[in-house]
Amino acid sequence: MSTLLDETIARIRPADGEARAAALRALAAKTKPRGSLGQLEELAATVASIRRTATPGRLEAAVLVAAADHGVALEGVSAYPSEVTRQMLANFESGGAAVCVLARAAGAKLVVVDAGVGAPTANIAQGPAMTPADAVRCIERGIECADDLERKRVGLVGLGEMGIGNSTVAAALAAALLDVDPADVCGRGTGIDDEGLARKVEVVRRALAANAVVRSDPLSALAALGGFELALLCGVALGAAANGAALVLDGFISSTAALVAARISPAAADAMIAAHVSPEPGHALVLGALGLEPLLDLGLRLGEGSGAALALPLIDASLAVLAEMATFADAGVTDAGR
Repeated sequence: MSTLLDETIARIRPADGEARAAALRALAAKTKPRGSLGQLEELAATVASIRRTATPGRLEAAVLVAAADHGVALEGVSAYPSEVTRQMLANFESGGAAVCVLARAAGAKLVVVDAGVGAPTANIAQGPAMTPADAVRCIERGIECADDLERKRVGLVGLGEMGIGNSTVAAALAAALLDVDPADVCGRGTGIDDEGLARKVEVVRRALAANAVVRSDPLSALAALGGFELALLCGVALGAAANGAALVLDGFISSTAALVAARISPAAADAMIAAHVSPEPGHALVLGALGLEPLLDLGLRLGEGSGAALALPLIDASLAVLAEMATFADAGVTDAGR
């Protein structure tokens, strides 16, 4: 019997090249020199290709933040203790976190999902984080979240996360999937010092040694090295892609979850937009593997979906230009044709 995951993968299609081309033609007819709005025009055309229409209009937006705890936090890989995950979850709920402020400023809904706070995965430095069945369960929960957003007519879905230790988990997963050295993907995360960074790299090496990961099997890699919130975000990515929503990636951790989704279903990458690139060394590598160019480079390293929230007004502006800007014919302006 087909599972929700199987059914979702079957619904994912590549981006619509004809819709993209039609949107670019429409933008070329606007009252401006051809291409003078630069990447803003490309951004609108990208959303058009994801939505499979040259006239996507202005879209409802939401940022979904998944939170969970990690057994690897016991290895001292973060500057903060594990109880901060639960404390930040309460901060999200009260509206006081950075992503709450930024989502409000962007006019976006904020959805916070407890994917495993207080119930951490196993320590990846000693063995698998979770069972394959647990990974599928979390992915399918993420698909259900994406489907709920679709029912609410959300067309722009930002990904965010919270979980002490999750940059270590993301580094291990990225190192395995990209076949790179742990030192190339381990950053300072919450602000660890040189000693902490060296310990983090060593912990990731131990995790890769403790878990025989096959790069061609992203689901087993996620189960071995991932976290509950990464698995849930992977499901959101797959569900959003299947529903024709544009997926706005935040930082290294949410982008690594998206990379797993793209390895499960390569066409899912067509639905993704990189909000920004962070100072975490693995982020640029993951975005490169996804074939994405970031919209912003502001030195952000907070996570939470903060970068995705910041990019939403830019995406909305591109769609407003496509939908509302006059054409030469409409405005009675002479078109120089270039």
